[in-house]
Amino acid sequence: MSLSRRNLLAVTGAVGVAAAAAPAARADTADTASAGRGRPRVRTGFDELAASGYAALTGQRVGVVTNPTGITAGAGHIVDVMHGDDRVDVTAVFGPEHGFRGTAQAGGSEGRYDDPATGLPVFDTYLKSGQKLADIFTESGVETVVFDIQDAGARFYTYIWTMFDCMVAAVLAGKRFVVLDRPNPVTGRDAYGPVLEKEFATFVGREPIAQQHGMTVGELAQLFNAEFVPGSADGRKAELEVVRMSGWRRGDFFDATGLPWVPPSPNMPTPETALVYPGTCLFEGTNLSEGRGTTRPFELLGAEGVDRHWAEAANELELPGVRFREAYFAPTFSKFQGKTVGGVQLHVHDRDSFDPVRTGVALLVTAKQVWSGFAWRSDNWIDKLTGSTWVRTAIDKGASADEVVAGWRSELAGFRAVRTEHLLYRGR
Repeated sequence: MSLSRRNLLAVTGAVGVAAAAAPAARADTADTASAGRGRPRVRTGFDELAASGYAALTGQRVGVVTNPTGITAGAGHIVDVMHGDDRVDVTAVFGPEHGFRGTAQAGGSEGRYDDPATGLPVFDTYLKSGQKLADIFTESGVETVVFDIQDAGARFYTYIWTMFDCMVAAVLAGKRFVVLDRPNPVTGRDAYGPVLEKEFATFVGREPIAQQHGMTVGELAQLFNAEFVPGSADGRKAELEVVRMSGWRRGDFFDATGLPWVPPSPNMPTPETALVYPGTCLFEGTNLSEGRGTTRPFELLGAEGVDRHWAEAANELELPGVRFREAYFAPTFSKFQGKTVGGVQLHVHDRDSFDPVRTGVALLVTAKQVWSGFAWRSDNWIDKLTGSTWVRTAIDKGASADEVVAGWRSELAGFRAVRTEHLLYRGR
């Protein structure tokens, strides 16, 4: 790790420790201090855990899988808070993609280092699984692995597969696994989109779940443990405990929770990004920009040679809850870096009726219709994102968006039935 990044981490961590070092740093106390500014309606799994005096972790050496989103209602980081609290014994941290403190871009991590703020050893979990990851848990000396990361609600957002891999590794290493639940930012009303076929399993989709799963990480952990973990862990389930939230309703978008939004990755800056992401991330599988390198990733899409005709074609479909604006932008990195490209910007005006997956497919269909330069990525990454060849081959044969969507209805119904068995929160 470079000296400059260590300095950055030291400054970042020192702020958290300064706020969290004394007894006033305890999460329950910090929450009380923030009550005058309007206490969040939702209490996360961590806030409930702290209020219990860390009952689920009593007498255990604890390792935490987390990133910058692992915060309390008072916006302190849970590792900084727990490190300064004698009621819990945190002895290690495990960093996912982008790293524990979040200094790495997509496809990167922070590596192995000692956290300057707390002195805790930070182990790198990114792209590690099975026995290799189990050996890291063993090396760390922890007895319980705690997971606390904000998800975005889509199958191809990698943190849920970090959780899955860690659950399997915890079984192999003989460790307990505790999930501190957080809201699904795009609601947990239902599941949408195609279900992964197992032969297309990658780190953007290990197991057969829907593209927009409609579950919290705690609910997913229960589903994984029942349906998938034994198949990767010698037939055994994880010793799993989920610390539930309070105050969360399945129909809640993130702004209804009252919780602070921390970008879970550099290209997920706002809850509005998460809203469109389950559909527009599909453009990663094409030669069009998905808006990386702009201030509106996944809301801006485009390429050189695209003009107003794409927005016009998309608007003619009258998709529910969304309109499209002709847009021009110059990405500062990723596809078309430094070049001005044309395309569309999504404007969601009714998020209750908006279907991001159907919208993403419709945009793929219309982009191919109006732009002669349209192409899939040569590695067929679109198949990894959608979980099968269906979307790509159907669009190539001239299928409409509705015909593409109809192709996954049966498999989606099957997933919805399994999903229902593992829901922890009811009501709208």
